[in-house]
Amino acid sequence: MHSASPSSASPRFYRSLHFQVLVGILAGIALGFFRPSLGASMKPLGDGFINLIRMMIAPIIFLTVVVGIANVGDLRKVGRVGLKALLYFEVVTTMALLIGLIVVTLVRPGAGINANPATLDARAVQQYTNSAAKTTTVDFLLNIIPDTIVNAFAKGEVLQVLLVAILFGIALASSPGGRQIIAMCDSIAQALFRVIGLIMYCAPLGAFGGMAFTVGKYGVKTLLPLGKVILSVYLTSGVFVLVVLGLIARANGFGLWKLLRYLEEEILIVLGTSSSETVLPRVMLKLEQLGCSKSVVGLVIPSGYSFNLDGTSIYLTIAAVFIAQATNTHLSAGQTFTLLLVLMLTSKGAAAVTGGGFITLAATLSSLGTVPVAGITLLLGVDRFMSQMRSLTNLIGNGVATIVIAKWENEFDGTRSTNVLAGRERASDRGTFVEAKYD
Repeated sequence: MHSASPSSASPRFYRSLHFQVLVGILAGIALGFFRPSLGASMKPLGDGFINLIRMMIAPIIFLTVVVGIANVGDLRKVGRVGLKALLYFEVVTTMALLIGLIVVTLVRPGAGINANPATLDARAVQQYTNSAAKTTTVDFLLNIIPDTIVNAFAKGEVLQVLLVAILFGIALASSPGGRQIIAMCDSIAQALFRVIGLIMYCAPLGAFGGMAFTVGKYGVKTLLPLGKVILSVYLTSGVFVLVVLGLIARANGFGLWKLLRYLEEEILIVLGTSSSETVLPRVMLKLEQLGCSKSVVGLVIPSGYSFNLDGTSIYLTIAAVFIAQATNTHLSAGQTFTLLLVLMLTSKGAAAVTGGGFITLAATLSSLGTVPVAGITLLLGVDRFMSQMRSLTNLIGNGVATIVIAKWENEFDGTRSTNVLAGRERASDRGTFVEAKYD
């Protein structure tokens, strides 16, 4: 085992990624506040960074899952990990929905707005309602199966790529010449992670562009009328992370705060870009570096990005009930319970399409028919601010889930975790490889 060099162990603070991203976020806020039109024009910087990351997600997921499953070589174990992950996802996201419902019922952020559904501009959300009309549970399940293997990568559909990778990994595990292909896949994956390392040099610029656009486009003034609903989402997400995820972490023998410190760079990038997709490859690698097995990381993280959306679940509950309150739509106990049940199903597909949160909300309200779908227009101006918190919550929730399931499967290296968190074995500043090589 080779240890990291002393010079690399303590980089100058201004060279660290989290410091540079933080500066980018603050500069973006300042530009958006003082020069709104110029700040709004910075959107291509944020979009460009997100697209750079997105182009790497499909191949990295494919190669990571293939190598992980092929090395395991046990189909029953893969199935067991998948079932445990789905069970965990369902229980925790249901808790998120319930907590969101409790908070929005107590705080009542929509009370007093008195919006008339007939006067709301439904055309402003037509793109979401049209997509919602085409999205059903059956469509979502069938969408997991790609038309062709190439199409899965071309579209960048995470679940489709995951399915192809699982099948390919199982096939390689039972192939006589599979070891050479597995080694080649592993080598290509390492090269792609180094490409991610190069892209990460653009992270401060991406965070700057994303934050400048958000503040410049929507401004602080839009926050004031709907401040209570934003506060409800942030408050609920904070309670969920600190209490629920904190207790889950403690029950499974690790500290949430240490995990948050370990993922501080990813947290800042998500805050700046309002997208948890931007850190998906980094999170996969860093959790593997932390001691989770490659097979568990490869199965839990990609599936979690579709099925374990804690922050999105909180947002959907609060948004739906908020619209009901704002439009003076009374929901009986039975209707509220039905809303919760429908959200338990529809929230699982929230990441399957662009604008997934709004589309899922529109699909839910349309299927119920009790809350006016046009009420979504009330949230258009502040959704971007709430997306930051729900993306952060999704990120942290999937990190916790991966460690928990790795521990359940005895696929977690506690010694490595202790060393990494203590700084004795440190990931590179850009988070793309471990300088301390593991035997």
